[in-house]
Amino acid sequence: MLKDSIEIKVKDNGYGIPENIKEKIFQPFFTTKPTGSGTGLGLSIINKLLYLFEAKLHIESELDVGSSFSFEISVEVSKK
Repeated sequence: MLKDSIEIKVKDNGYGIPENIKEKIFQPFFTTKPTGSGTGLGLSIINKLLYLFEAKLHIESELDVGSSFSFEISVEVSKK
């Protein structure tokens, strides 16, 4: 359990992320899909939001098993 923070975890059972593209997945317009099948903006937008909220990002991926993304965002807790 985390104190003074929120953790969001998203997990899939897809193909996983190869090591040679892990550094690229947050670049705008990067995609592994064929031309015309996607813009590759989703992870770029998420990365920008995480930066604005000063969130911590953790990525775990295993080829042919899937990937998980964890976002940890600090929150201000007021005690009354």
